[in-house]
Amino acid sequence: MNKYIFSILVLCITTSSFAQAYRDSDNSHEVKLNIGQFLVTTTIEFGYEYYLNEDTSIGGTMYFDGKATDYNGNFGIGPNLRAYFGYGPKSGLFAEVFGLYYTGEDDVDSEVLGNRNYDYSTVALGLGGGYKWATRSQKFTIELNGGLGRNINPEDFQDDFMFKAGLSLGYRF
Repeated sequence: MNKYIFSILVLCITTSSFAQAYRDSDNSHEVKLNIGQFLVTTTIEFGYEYYLNEDTSIGGTMYFDGKATDYNGNFGIGPNLRAYFGYGPKSGLFAEVFGLYYTGEDDVDSEVLGNRNYDYSTVALGLGGGYKWATRSQKFTIELNGGLGRNINPEDFQDDFMFKAGLSLGYRF
């Protein structure tokens, strides 16, 4: 009889040890709008993030700007991979690796370089980080982020480095 009680007790302990520390959420998709970028430069930037698990996600960003001579051009699109280090699921401190393809226009005239096309398109790879806060229901988020990237094929008139920053509001579904 003691063997049966002991077996049931061991079974209950082992199955309860597989329980998660926090509520599992089915909200694996997140869309966001970078309101910080819009308020500072009138750039409209959208983002999407898909959570592979509570600590890792893949996603992408796309932005449009009416002024082609801004620091990151007038159009950009690129992927990212994030790792979260917070105590809660899908939130807290994160680090990311990103890629970005963007186009723009140079506004500096130079007689040294002669006649040339002032339009450019380039690809950058970089590292970033930030912090994400989520509501208790895991539906709404606020994110503060920044990053620095290196242009792979800069033109003579372009900077070798680019940066990105933002304050985003998100919705998970």
